[in-house]
Amino acid sequence: VLVVLIGLSVDLSAAWDSGRTALLLVGSGLLFRSLGVWIATIGSGFSNRERLFSIIAYLPKATVQAALGAVALAYGIPGGELILSSSVIAILVTAPLGLILLRRFGEGLLSR
Repeated sequence: VLVVLIGLSVDLSAAWDSGRTALLLVGSGLLFRSLGVWIATIGSGFSNRERLFSIIAYLPKATVQAALGAVALAYGIPGGELILSSSVIAILVTAPLGLILLRRFGEGLLSR
C-alpha cells in the first residue's frame, strides 16, 4: 500500500526528466552497496558464492525508498520532486532486478 501511495504522488514529467540522473544515482549506489557487502563479508567464513548471494539479496531497496521518498517533498525541501522521482525509479528498478536475480541464481549459489 505504501509503494502505491508513493507512486500516486509522483509527477510523471519530473520522473521522466530525472530518469538518467536517477538511474545513474541508483546504479552507483548499488555498485558501492555491493562492494560494501563484499568487503563486510570478508573473513565471515562464507564462500564466494554465498557472498555473491548476499550481494544479490541486498539489491532490492523498495521498502526504505517507499517510506522516505516523499519526506523531502512533504517538507518542501528544494529538489524534493527529484528525490521522490529517484526513489520511485529505485523501486521500479531494484525490486524486479532483485527478484529476477534471486530466482535465477539463488539455488545455484547456495548449497544445503
